[in-house]
Amino acid sequence: MKKAGDERPKGNPPANYIKYFGLAFQMCAIIGLGTWAGLKVQERSAMKFPVWVLLFCFVSIFVSFYQLFKSLKNDERKNGRQS
Repeated sequence: MKKAGDERPKGNPPANYIKYFGLAFQMCAIIGLGTWAGLKVQERSAMKFPVWVLLFCFVSIFVSFYQLFKSLKNDERKNGRQS
């Protein structure tokens, strides 16, 4: 038996908030893993200044924003074709 909210056809893409929630989760995961990797490398190095943490953190932020930009451009291209 179908519920009242289940009337969306199966072929339609998910709602925007689901897509952007997924993108936000990916960004947090990439930045978190990059920072964690920087902490692990920093623990093995003999330097007192956290250069590896900063480097890995900034690189992971750059990678996550690049992925976000690429995904938004892809969505813009798909929406341009449909209109």
